[in-house]
Formats: sequence, C-alpha cells, structure tokens
Amino acid sequence: MAIEIRYARAGDHPGIGDILDAAFGGTTERRIVERLRADAESMFELVAVQDGELVGCIMFSRLWADSMNLYSALAPLAVRPDVQRTGIGSALTRRGLEAARHFDAAAVLVLGHPEYYPKFGFSAAATGKVSAPYSGSPAFMGIALVEGALDEPLMVAYPDAFSEPQG
Repeated sequence: MAIEIRYARAGDHPGIGDILDAAFGGTTERRIVERLRADAESMFELVAVQDGELVGCIMFSRLWADSMNLYSALAPLAVRPDVQRTGIGSALTRRGLEAARHFDAAAVLVLGHPEYYPKFGFSAAATGKVSAPYSGSPAFMGIALVEGALDEPLMVAYPDAFSEPQG
C-alpha cells in the first residue's frame, strides 16, 4: 500500500481534525491547528493519503524570532491510530523538513518525544541558545536547516494558538 504525501487542501481540514482527535484523544490539537489557520500562522501542512483516505498529517507554523531568518515549529504530527508504527509519521516528518527548506526556514523547533525526533536530526543541544517558552525541557529540540542557524543566542515566540486556552 503506497503512501502519498502532499500539501493539505481546504477539503482535507475535517479529516485532519479527525486524525488529530483520534491520535491525541481529545480536541486540543484540532483547536490549535484551526487557530493557526485562522490567524494565518501556518507555514504549510502536509497529509499522508493511503488508498484514498487521509491517514496522517503534519503542520509547520511560523515562529517569531529576533533574527532576520525564518524559523518554524513542527506541531502537530499525527497518524491515525490504526496505522501508527508503519512509517507514516517518519515519511511526513522527512517530507516536512524538505518542504521547510523550500520555504526558506533556517531551522525547525519541536516540542516532542525525545526518543522519536532525534532520528531526523533534532536534538535538545541544538536549542541550547534558544530562549522560548519550552527552553530547558528535554522535549524541546531543534534542527538547523541552514548552517549556523542555531549557533547564536536566539529568542523565539510561538503563535498565540500554542499558549491560549483551547476552551
């Protein structure tokens, strides 16, 4: 069964919401994604399609930084529970990092599982000079897409969707 990875379309939004709800066991991530879209903070979204059905999704949003470079947050990544651990999340992450380069992102930050994201090149050490709401957490990791992008002190602000109550 081949997996197609493509940019999300407006018609995919309900299915993306369903995947997020199923993967995370609630509506918080769906609401964050909806808010990022509404606030025009999404850089891009990708979906994984298998046999004509959406099975996974990933979003990259813009981070506000005290730098001339563009930085991005990877969040959320979700795969439908019945097809998790089949490589779909890895395919979405790899394709997403490629796309982030095409969008001229200098680096990507993620608050994610410390044992999952390092296989893509993310590390907590890379965020050692980054001042952000998640700084210091072992789950706060980064990857420089442009050499030196995370070498100097950097302050980043996440879009409001990540910090405001999702009531």
